[in-house]
Amino acid sequence: MAEKKKEKGEDTFEVMDLAEYAKKQRWWNQVFGQNSGPIAEKYSVATQIAIGGVTGWCAGFLFKKVGKVAASAVGGGFFLLQIANHTGYITVDWKRVEQDVNKAKKQLKLGAEKPPKEVRTKVDEVTTFVKKNIVLTGGFAGGFLIGLAS
Repeated sequence: MAEKKKEKGEDTFEVMDLAEYAKKQRWWNQVFGQNSGPIAEKYSVATQIAIGGVTGWCAGFLFKKVGKVAASAVGGGFFLLQIANHTGYITVDWKRVEQDVNKAKKQLKLGAEKPPKEVRTKVDEVTTFVKKNIVLTGGFAGGFLIGLAS
């Protein structure tokens, strides 16, 4: 903010007009801090929102379509297994299924207490990216929701 200057053994400070300094700062720097990112400095806010919105819409639309296909495949598979079980083509050992499910639950509870270092590192990387590119990320999130809805 104020720069320190040395003149003949004395410390002097340059007076800075905070109103002028605030005018020079971009709004996202004021809200999210000085390191609001390299993309924020290269492109205008409108460009960032447009890029984020279009990529978000594409991702949301594809997520919706792929999700429907995956849900249909899984649901159809369960449906066919139930028909095969009901007609006698296959038999299911439900006690063994219950034991396996309970064993998987216990393993998940043990692993969920403390996430591994790799997961924490990736979460930190994503958090840093979102903070540095908040406008682009906001556009992506909005576009993603619109893509899911369309």
